[in-house]
Amino acid sequence: MQDRDRWKPAEILFWIALLCLFFVFPTKLVFASQILITGLFALSLDLILGFGGIVTLGHAAFFGLGAYTAGLLATHGWQEPLSGLLAAGLVAGAAGYLSSFLLLRGGDLTRLMITLGIGLLLYEIANSASDFTGGVDGLQGVEIDKLFGAFSFDLYGRTSYLYVLGVSFVLFAVTRSMMHSPYGLALRSFRDNSTRALAIGIPVKAILTNIYTYSAVLAGFAGALLTQSTQFVSLDVLSFERSAELLIMLIIGGTATMYGGFVGAAVFMLVQDRLSNINPQYWNFWLGLLLVVMTLYLRGGILGGLGRLAQLPGRRRKKDNA
Repeated sequence: MQDRDRWKPAEILFWIALLCLFFVFPTKLVFASQILITGLFALSLDLILGFGGIVTLGHAAFFGLGAYTAGLLATHGWQEPLSGLLAAGLVAGAAGYLSSFLLLRGGDLTRLMITLGIGLLLYEIANSASDFTGGVDGLQGVEIDKLFGAFSFDLYGRTSYLYVLGVSFVLFAVTRSMMHSPYGLALRSFRDNSTRALAIGIPVKAILTNIYTYSAVLAGFAGALLTQSTQFVSLDVLSFERSAELLIMLIIGGTATMYGGFVGAAVFMLVQDRLSNINPQYWNFWLGLLLVVMTLYLRGGILGGLGRLAQLPGRRRKKDNA
């Protein structure tokens, strides 16, 4: 195992801290589950935006597909959670694979328009097919069987939190291993210099197709987890606003970092929750002001700022020795 593959102490502490939340904040587990799900969703976007350099405005399409797949299966009698989760990932992945061929045509602006168009298309389909999806009223009556036949999804979110945490950790570990492999390095090389990547023989199209499909699978899993933990699907899961908020979270946390999505999701949702309680009428103003300040003075997001702080002692030693 190479050094870059080893789990750092801070990473281990991060996941242990998430497990400890179950005991420390037993009344906040529903909110904590939603932060984790959003963090997983943000990680899926970071794979194609931060690591792959592919811009998108419609990533909520895959999140919504996963959410509706899990919800529709449950309302039609398929209520086993793990198989419902797997089915949601497969449906979202199939949609990602098919749309990836459109995405590879053209530059950044074309990709923005295509992804935005796909997202709006699915939103309108879900809105129009109200007999099937519930339309603006959402998909109600979603009931999920006991996890492993023994653990019920209770109102306090205890089972759903551990379920979401376990699934998130497994998916994160797989993704982390992928990004530290030669495949991940090839993906970064395309982002940094696509011309050079093509010149040295990297199969760029195959790599982009694979990462876009995998990213869609992750987003589908996140959408299914939201449905299974809340037992409700609203039209909001396919909205453009959800894609836009995800971009903001990545900017806050830091792109091209495995934990930027989780940090950004946690900060954004906690700040949004506090501000909306303190100032319900103008909380958007304060949130916008915070984002402007962070964008101007915290390049690379929170994790980027922390990284620069950690490097300060080394720079000072070099300066003193010079």
